[in-house]
Amino acid sequence: MKFVAFERAKQGTGASRRLRITGKTPGIVYGGEGKPQLIEIDHNALWHALKKEAFHSSILEMELAGASTKVLLRDVQYHPFRQLVQHIDFQRVDARTRMTVKVPLHYKGEEESPAVKTDHNLVNHVMTELEVSCLPADLPEFIEVDLSGLTKQATVHVNDIKLPRGVKFVSHGKVNPVLVSAVAPLVAEEAPAEGAAAEGAAAPAKADAKAPAKKK
Repeated sequence: MKFVAFERAKQGTGASRRLRITGKTPGIVYGGEGKPQLIEIDHNALWHALKKEAFHSSILEMELAGASTKVLLRDVQYHPFRQLVQHIDFQRVDARTRMTVKVPLHYKGEEESPAVKTDHNLVNHVMTELEVSCLPADLPEFIEVDLSGLTKQATVHVNDIKLPRGVKFVSHGKVNPVLVSAVAPLVAEEAPAEGAAAEGAAAPAKADAKAPAKKK
């Protein structure tokens, strides 16, 4: 994906606030052999780009001052309640250096699996993205996981899927985490109706009311 950025001369809270008023979003590009560079991006174009999954997980081509640079989105700061991007960070990509990136997981085939079709299990997507390490050229836009063979109350772990060539899972101490689990649906026990219980409790009271009074 491509996007256009412009050089930003001023920095600081006041300058960034004035920039946002004019419909621009302040940002920074760092990493690689170059120095950190201040940039600004059209807010509306950036807002729509951020809605696309590929903008978060693939290598982007940034056009700046007539030159093209490959970058990776690293951080986005949103306003607490307004639809506003307050700041954005990009990292330059070096083709010879491995990088760590979170890649979306795309699940398919669960509706045709025995767990769902035969045993009516609920499929729980424990993880929706996977952190991986790879060279820029090997970075996948997403990782597809086929669940068509999922069976009753089974689980799918990271080691159960085949990662693209050159891509390694970054564990952070979790050797083989669960990606997906099939869970049996909960069946609620039927409780006695409140009306029936109340009617049963009221019956003796009615019988007592009709009973003749004892003579003294």
